[in-house]
Amino acid sequence: MTADRTTAPRTSARRRLIAGAALLPLLALAACGYGSEKKDDTTNAAASSGTSKKLSASTVKIGYFANLTHATPLVGLKEGFFADELGSGTTIKESVFNAGPAEIEALNAGSIDIGWIGPSPAVNGWTKSGGKSLKIISGSASGGVKLVVNPEKITSLKDVKGKKIATPQLGNTQDVAFLNWISEQGWKVDATSGKGDVSVVRTDNKVTPDAYKTGSIDGAWVPEPTASKLVAEGAKVLLDESDLWPDKKFVITNVIVSQTFLKEHPDVVEAVLRGSVKTNAWINANPDKAKADANAQLEKLSGKPLPADVIDPAWKSIQVIDDPLASTLQTEADHAVTAGLLEKPALKGIYDLSLLNKILKGEGKTGIDDAGLGG
Repeated sequence: MTADRTTAPRTSARRRLIAGAALLPLLALAACGYGSEKKDDTTNAAASSGTSKKLSASTVKIGYFANLTHATPLVGLKEGFFADELGSGTTIKESVFNAGPAEIEALNAGSIDIGWIGPSPAVNGWTKSGGKSLKIISGSASGGVKLVVNPEKITSLKDVKGKKIATPQLGNTQDVAFLNWISEQGWKVDATSGKGDVSVVRTDNKVTPDAYKTGSIDGAWVPEPTASKLVAEGAKVLLDESDLWPDKKFVITNVIVSQTFLKEHPDVVEAVLRGSVKTNAWINANPDKAKADANAQLEKLSGKPLPADVIDPAWKSIQVIDDPLASTLQTEADHAVTAGLLEKPALKGIYDLSLLNKILKGEGKTGIDDAGLGG
């Protein structure tokens, strides 16, 4: 992984914890529903390394995906960084999701307090609630999204026209990015049906490799490790989405928090953020060990680890960072508007980076800008 500005070394020994993204179009949300599966919560006691501090909540409920783009919670929970910061008086309760809508639904229902999630469902959750449900409080990852194709059918970007290309879900972050890219080529696609000059086939990441093997799709615009799984099946990378962004950086994973929980338990939120910052620093300082940790967690969650020919290239394409890259969030929201999936959202106030900047400045690091979207 590419080094972040935070490179602090790992602190004291930690006890391991065992761990038990979608922007749906506002106009079609009722018809689409959430329909995303959530794995049952697993509760673990957060044992700290010799600290007896007591925070204001006895439990903090954390949500994330079993994806490499969620490396921060995968590694941080395994290594115990969050447990160390929370202390012995606060228990971590984990929920693992397959897609963003279910995580937003859980946040709104109070089933989770803090979550790692993609930008599109974060914008959707903010917009649907009139700016009352959540705040983005940190970044977590950039990159890790690719257009991979069958090289026997597609050899250049222009060959994508007329082909069947998968995205993870209607209106999710990758779906929006692909629809925007299609528009930039001058091609036409109905965003809701996916029909047009390109057939956009919404397919769960878990089954996309099988769909590719059977020939029901010709390629996919997908996050890691799905992209590398397809490459292992003979697909070729036609485009890395990072190449479409300034400095090759765009937000793929944010940290969000329930506004109610943030107001009632700011000390707990700060502790989780400290764990996130320390985890990101440790990942960037120890990439090989962090990769092994993430794979071990994926094995526990899915039943099998990723093979080397999948995890190695996938891991290299993801940058773990604290910066939420706020300006790219606005751009991604604009892409959804262009695609016809969203009315122009008012994003002012979606960020609250005060606790993150407090932590970074306390460590002598530069604070992070919210691109005018704080409040």
